[in-house]
Amino acid sequence: MQITPIHTRIFKEKENLPSFIAEHLPRVPEKTVLTVSSKLVCLWKGLSVPYESLAQKEQLIQRESEAALQTPLAWLTIKSGMIMTNAGIDESNADGKLLLLPRDCYACAEELRAALMQKWEVTELGVIITDSMILPLRAGVIGAAVAYAGFKGVKDLRGQPDIFGKKLAVTLVNTADALAAACALTMGEAAEQCPLCRVEQAPVEFADKTDPSEIKYPPQDDLYTPLLKAVQLVK
Repeated sequence: MQITPIHTRIFKEKENLPSFIAEHLPRVPEKTVLTVSSKLVCLWKGLSVPYESLAQKEQLIQRESEAALQTPLAWLTIKSGMIMTNAGIDESNADGKLLLLPRDCYACAEELRAALMQKWEVTELGVIITDSMILPLRAGVIGAAVAYAGFKGVKDLRGQPDIFGKKLAVTLVNTADALAAACALTMGEAAEQCPLCRVEQAPVEFADKTDPSEIKYPPQDDLYTPLLKAVQLVK
């Protein structure tokens, strides 16, 4: 697998994102996966609000989330079936604004993929919209997929044998988040100015249709549900 971060100029709000990407990547081969920073998608869709105050930001966080719990560092929230900080609202690299995630990031990923397939004249293309996440009891952020299109985001290994012949009972491989994390490591978090990343020879199964529900785990079976119930983030 080859991962290549793409350095770009600064993207302007409401600019045409497919054209911006094609400007920096005039051509890609078949079976490419492209990761795109969620900041670009927010700006593409004009989802910015001038920062006024902390109180204003907290009101937006609560409005944009399905559940919210205040912690010493940030708000722990659930948005679109994902646990994230501050409902994905970001003010880094935003030039004095607050950037809000789209309500339907998967629709944005599908729209972007369709436009890029036409520009690049390819038939198998994956698109991942990435954002920074924090793992429980781990320092630092990693990349995660807030949405993806063009490939299966989860690989089901249940029923397959391990090296000793024991059949796997519960193992699902989260390929979408794994790719997002690998790419985000090269894209950076500060002034690197690499909001795009090209992945070639990714171990994914390309598909015309994306099922967002495949990556959303049932709360009743989730490992962290008892903890979330204890802090009353999930009822």
